[in-house]
Amino acid sequence: MKLSSRIGRIKPSATLAINAKANELKRNGETIINFGVGEPDFDTPQNIRTAGMESIKKGMTRYTAVGGINELKDAVCSTIKADYGLSYVRENVLISCGGKHALYNLFMTLLDPGDEVIVPSPYWVSYPDMINLADAVPVIVGCSEKDGFILSPDALERAITPKTRLLILNSPSNPTGKYYGEEELKALAEVLLRHENVLIASDDIYYRILFGGRKWVSLAMVEEKLRERIFILNGVSKSYCMTGWRIGYLVGDKTVIKAATDFQSQVTSNATSISQWASVEALSGDQTPAMEMAKIFEARCARVLELISGLPDVTCAPPDGAFYVFPNFSAYFGKKFGARAINGSLDLADYLMGEAHVAVVPGEAFGEDNCLRFSYALSDAEIEQGFDAVKRALAKLT
Repeated sequence: MKLSSRIGRIKPSATLAINAKANELKRNGETIINFGVGEPDFDTPQNIRTAGMESIKKGMTRYTAVGGINELKDAVCSTIKADYGLSYVRENVLISCGGKHALYNLFMTLLDPGDEVIVPSPYWVSYPDMINLADAVPVIVGCSEKDGFILSPDALERAITPKTRLLILNSPSNPTGKYYGEEELKALAEVLLRHENVLIASDDIYYRILFGGRKWVSLAMVEEKLRERIFILNGVSKSYCMTGWRIGYLVGDKTVIKAATDFQSQVTSNATSISQWASVEALSGDQTPAMEMAKIFEARCARVLELISGLPDVTCAPPDGAFYVFPNFSAYFGKKFGARAINGSLDLADYLMGEAHVAVVPGEAFGEDNCLRFSYALSDAEIEQGFDAVKRALAKLT
């Protein structure tokens, strides 16, 4: 059966593929420590679940407006006012079926064939493929480990061409957990102010999970002149343990939001009504569970960094937030286990799955082959057991 050329341009999500393989091995009776999963390991808070159940009891199960219920749009506007200090109205907001869907809506609304999108690397695995689906061109800009995987102003300036349409900034980052502070954002803003045609997609999905007393700051908060060019992407999945509820949102220019809403109307129509009502409670209700979860992740991160320091010849840029680490294992490339050679992150991830029964995501999927991504959305016992298995497996390589 002939497939479209469009589908041939994309690769399956590496993170979902690793998770599926780990789950298959578990079903076959294998014990797998899964560091590949990109979702919190906590239950959705009870008040949010109750709100969802109440919406069913009240019959709120029919179509909603394509762009989302007004109550959820208002909750988004109130959240951004409280956390960003920025004022938006309903017409600035589109509710979608998850953060990925919100980003795809933006790409399909803004990008024409040949447009360039600057993607700092390491990047979330879906960015380049989604850009390709929009017939645009991902321009990958490498950010080194020694610089904390942070995009520099000089690198941004060099990447901008007359074809540049969009820059993606993800802070804190998946996969590195690194965060752009105020000074770093101001330096990037100076570059962007010189290039008025470049828009910015601010992927803030992990913004509530920050460590070391860091305060949330975004590009829209540090440079008022850029605000009309910035699109905020977020959702409830990571902060409120609602990955399966599939609610994301896009905030920005009213004309673009209207066009993106029209696009969504022909693709999915509205996001699930029940999930929307639950998300109103997530954003407007008690924030204690979200804050407690962030504290647990911070404690886990500290322990994970200790365990990584015990792995010979492995380095790791300490995360500032989210729930990932992205350590460098390149010292093991070129080594062997019997006749099996480790030539990159794919080989090492496959080796660890088979030998250590540990699932990780190869850095190649994020644009940085020297590294592996570990999610620490696991129990303390699983974390300890998993890193012990990794250490023993690495010791077998010669």
